Amino acid sequence: MLNKKILNAPPRTIMTPGPVEADPRVLRVLGTPILGQFDPAFTTIMNETMEMLRELFQTKNKWAFPIDGTSRAGLEAVLASIIEPGDTVFVPIFGRFGHLLTEISERYGAVVHNIECEWGSVFEPEQVIREIKRTNPKIVAMVHGETSTGRVQSLKEIGKACRENDALFIVDAVATIGGIDVKVDDWYIDALIAGTQKCISVPSGMAPITYNERVEHHITQRKKVEKGIATEADNNVRTRPNIISNYFDLSQLQDYWSDRRLNHHTEATSMLYALHEGVRILLEEGLDIRFARHKLHEKALVAGIKAMGLSLFGNEASKLTTVTCVIIPSGINGEDVRSTLLDQFGIEIASSFGPLHGKIWRIGTMGYSCRQDNVLYTLAGLEATLLRKGTLINAGKALQAALDVYDSELVHV
Repeated sequence: MLNKKILNAPPRTIMTPGPVEADPRVLRVLGTPILGQFDPAFTTIMNETMEMLRELFQTKNKWAFPIDGTSRAGLEAVLASIIEPGDTVFVPIFGRFGHLLTEISERYGAVVHNIECEWGSVFEPEQVIREIKRTNPKIVAMVHGETSTGRVQSLKEIGKACRENDALFIVDAVATIGGIDVKVDDWYIDALIAGTQKCISVPSGMAPITYNERVEHHITQRKKVEKGIATEADNNVRTRPNIISNYFDLSQLQDYWSDRRLNHHTEATSMLYALHEGVRILLEEGLDIRFARHKLHEKALVAGIKAMGLSLFGNEASKLTTVTCVIIPSGINGEDVRSTLLDQFGIEIASSFGPLHGKIWRIGTMGYSCRQDNVLYTLAGLEATLLRKGTLINAGKALQAALDVYDSELVHV
């Protein structure tokens, strides 16, 4: 008979592009007693979460709520609720997750147009704008922060061009929300998808989204309330084909997250507690202070990496603050280094995907993991591991360079 032992996860210093270490205060609220999903105490928490998400997203949108599921669930919910078979969707690709936006769109019957640039770079906004004018898509879907390559794409000019050309601008900001500045309204973003497991420092399992009236118009035309809970009025709403997915149907989720409280699913109670606390902590810190903290620790990490004699991957002009990509030195087995870091130091960094697999390491500085002690410990562990593997590096330089950054800033956060 299987000897079932008490779950005992080993302690880790998580410096990947996600998941990251959850804030201890978030872990604490996960133990909060369960409430019924229509209990006024719980619906109050739902409303407070929506209000805080609007502030985080820097938007006045009515709709800002989480999709139950990982970040991918949020991407699919937005795209599934807008795309009708035959719609033209334009996806500029500069890494793995542009391909994901393409995949989801195609599965819902879209005709997808792509342009691609070399991994490690991003698009000049004018390149994208020219294609918008040429292809006249219903939807432009883009990644803001591409974790596979450690790049961030400028969006404001593209968003403005989408609005001028009557295209819906859908943005994957999973890797950036809560870590770098993202302005939904100022950048003309029609719908934005985030995730809990990165800069918000909440366990994976929810995908906060927001969308405006332009998106709501498309969703409402396709509204279909399932039999058993639909009223007579619900049967007279739809003027377009219904949304294919039931679970990811934003028209029904709107009713669930509004005063109507029409049942759609049983809300993930404990995860909502965690999201509520994670966003509360984030706003308590202050967006500008939080963004500055991420910049500081990125700066220290990069200084240490370079002082060690290692090289960064990609165009530094478009570097993503929250992910630092390091070229694996010639003759070194990158996975062997990662395994040693994990086994000997309890530090986890990431590899990458596709054409970059085995060529770079990705080190995340996100949310609660983005701290001075984590940066210094990671640099020390990486240096010791590389020396152990016989790599020629500048021993003893990395920590001093990082400490120089912290001393020069006169701030320790």
